[in-house]
This record gives sequence, C-alpha cells and structure tokens, in this order.
Amino acid sequence: MKVLIMSDSHGLTEEIQQIKARHEGEIEAAIHCGDSELPKDAPEMDSLLAVRGNCDYDAAYPNDLTETIGGRRFFVTHGHHYNVKMTLMNLAYKSEEAEADIVCFGHSHAAGSEMIGKSLFINPGSIRQPRGRIEKTYVILEINGEEAKVTFFDTEGNPVQALSRIYQLS
Repeated sequence: MKVLIMSDSHGLTEEIQQIKARHEGEIEAAIHCGDSELPKDAPEMDSLLAVRGNCDYDAAYPNDLTETIGGRRFFVTHGHHYNVKMTLMNLAYKSEEAEADIVCFGHSHAAGSEMIGKSLFINPGSIRQPRGRIEKTYVILEINGEEAKVTFFDTEGNPVQALSRIYQLS
C-alpha cells in the first residue's frame, strides 16, 4: 500500500496537480497536512484527505483527521495546535489517544520522519517554502506488512535519499 503525503503548499496549484498526476494509479490515498491556502472545494484539493492549517481560512477543513488506510490508522493534523515547532510531545500524546499507527503533520516546513513510541511520525516538509533543506519535498509512504518505507521526493519527482528511511511497525 502506498500513500502520498504533502503539506504547506501555500497557494500552489500546478505543483499539487503535477504531484498527484505523477503518482496516480500507484497510491491508495493522498493526504495534505494543511496550509494549502485553497478552498476545500478547489479542484486541486479533490481526492486529498486534508486538514486545516494556520493559514487556511476555509472552515470546511477539519483541524484533525483520523482515517484507516490499508488497515493502518492515520492521524493527520497541521501541527500548530500541538506546538510542533517546539516539541513533538503534545502530538505524541494526541496520537497515542487516537491509537495512530502513522502521524502526518506539517507546519514547521521541516522534512523528516521518526518513530515515537509505536507510531511513525512523518512531516513531508513543504512543496513551497522548505526549511532546513533546499529541496521542496513531499513523501510516498509504502507499507508492506510491518515494514514502512518513507521516501521523500522533490517537486520534480527525484528521490531525496538523505531523508528517506525504512521503519519497522509493530
């Protein structure tokens, strides 16, 4: 099972469409972790499981979203309500309450992934304004059994090997 994860596109439209088109047919779901700055009914947001970021003004987006995809429980949030720029502890507590296997968030624009407790945390970075790296990034998460492969890509579709990792889920 593969899931596309992006965040912090801040008004971009063509890039969202290109990324979705690039992976069409290979993914089971697509997630946007907020700050699209687009209305929920914008064509670019069609088919995306999306949450509301601090720069999103359409109240139709939920603040948090819990979804089961491919038998795994995903918790999706932007992260500003959990102070993710300072610590992941608040988000870790919330994800534990949500019994999440995978936690997807943005807000900091800093791409990365890590296991916290039994949950895999993924921040896909930003496809508009990355922080800490030059590459504007998004993620393809591939889960086979208990193995989770997190592959970061730049907006041109090139893998960013320095960020990509493989984890064991429990």
